[in-house]
Amino acid sequence: MLNRKRNTRRSLPRARRFKLPAFNWRRIGLTTGGVAVSALAVVGLVWLLDQPIQRVIVKGRLQRVSAMDVEQVVRGRLRGAGLVSVDLEDIGVGVRSLPWVDSAAVQRSWPRGLKIDIIEQIAVARWNEAGLVNARGQLFQSEAHFVPPELPQLAGPTGSEEEVTARYLATQGRLTEVGLRLAALDLDARGAWNLTLDNGVQVRLGRQQIDARFERFMLVAAKLVSQRAADLAYVDLRYSNGFAVGWKGGGHLAQGAASPSTHEGAHGIG
Repeated sequence: MLNRKRNTRRSLPRARRFKLPAFNWRRIGLTTGGVAVSALAVVGLVWLLDQPIQRVIVKGRLQRVSAMDVEQVVRGRLRGAGLVSVDLEDIGVGVRSLPWVDSAAVQRSWPRGLKIDIIEQIAVARWNEAGLVNARGQLFQSEAHFVPPELPQLAGPTGSEEEVTARYLATQGRLTEVGLRLAALDLDARGAWNLTLDNGVQVRLGRQQIDARFERFMLVAAKLVSQRAADLAYVDLRYSNGFAVGWKGGGHLAQGAASPSTHEGAHGIG
């Protein structure tokens, strides 16, 4: 009997069927439904809380800023927004753009209001013709309608406000120690500094070694100014050593002064 020839070919594996993973559709449905309900609840809560803004509360020690002007700025920037959707930063930018406003903090005041805390600018000096600067040297009013006459007069080129204000504050602090007061400080286009005291005496510092020259004035000339202010027209510190005094009668007296600084020249020295 003949043996059948064994089939040595291996059978190919059957293609596997792709099966979807088992999902808990009930749990998924409950989760999705819960998220949707939560989202609707949040939307509903926002809608409920986003009430029209009906009042603006303005706080601060206000003398120059009008609460009516603040409210007008707020109303102009609401653009239909409610208490939740209102852009507080945009409101703050608008309020800070008002004259005499230094800073403004805006907060929501439930249920239908905004609270705005305002700090006014404090003018420390007049600037050029009709400007006002604060203690940081910021020109916050270039054409002020009201300029307090008791403020000192500062002057300088455009962009020098901070430098001139800083020197004024430092100088005034030192002058107070010897009973003097600064009425005006001027920085001219050439960079020369000139001081005018409230007794009318001018102090000429020039363009170089300003701090050293002022210290010389404090050490050797301030006492003379305090004693003879009625007779003095100016004190000139634009010398390498010492100083010169100009009398109201037209006389000129040098106090241990050498020749004027060669860099500033004998004529028209700054």
